[in-house]
Amino acid sequence: MGTPKIVTPWLLTCPETKDKIRLFCLPYAGGGAFVYREWMKAFSDDVGVYPIQLPGRENRITEPPLCEMGKLVDAISEAIIPYLQRPFIFFGHSMGARIAFELARSLRRKRKPQPCCLIVSGSRAPHIPEPKPLHHLPDDEFVKELRRFSGIPEAILQSRELMEFFIPILRADFTVDETYVYSEDMPLDCPIVAFGGTEDIEANREEIEAWIHHTSCDFMLEMMEGDHFFLQMRRELLLHSVSQIISQQLKLSL
Repeated sequence: MGTPKIVTPWLLTCPETKDKIRLFCLPYAGGGAFVYREWMKAFSDDVGVYPIQLPGRENRITEPPLCEMGKLVDAISEAIIPYLQRPFIFFGHSMGARIAFELARSLRRKRKPQPCCLIVSGSRAPHIPEPKPLHHLPDDEFVKELRRFSGIPEAILQSRELMEFFIPILRADFTVDETYVYSEDMPLDCPIVAFGGTEDIEANREEIEAWIHHTSCDFMLEMMEGDHFFLQMRRELLLHSVSQIISQQLKLSL
């Protein structure tokens, strides 16, 4: 096999013509597209999995990160519009869920194809603001508060050299997420499926259930054992549920 053709830095690989449905995945704050690199193994060959890579991390480490939701969403939408000729689903965890939501609304405003389903994970509904913002804190306080998310290994948090590298990326992402202001608009015309962690202090069940207000179609909530990063702790269970959603949407698209 040759090296996958890359047509935009926002995608790790070029979408393939054999895809019957496409899953675009948005990362959490501080995360990159590589967190989803194993997901394609969980689905059939006609399901294309395309993690979206934000600037400032992994293979885009030399690029400055973006700090505004609007600019980020506009850039992503322009990059993926050429690949929306197949049925597609957006998946986003935490910050990625709100990016995915705004991405769907941006495509609607541009009269472009809409996702057949929006899957949100570990995220308060978009109209519920962050109660305890971090992005403005001094570095030492910022790092201290990061421990509550349990997604960054303690060895990294204690390494001054590594944190000097990661702090600008993390601060940019938290700025995107925490300065985001929801604006009223019509609910999405696609179903929303929400996943939450039973021990997640960042997004409790009630805050996740509130996503129901943002769709005119079906809404489903599934809670999984774990904290904010059940995405990793319960990956097999989550992927099983996502696989069922994809299969259902494939049947509906036939």
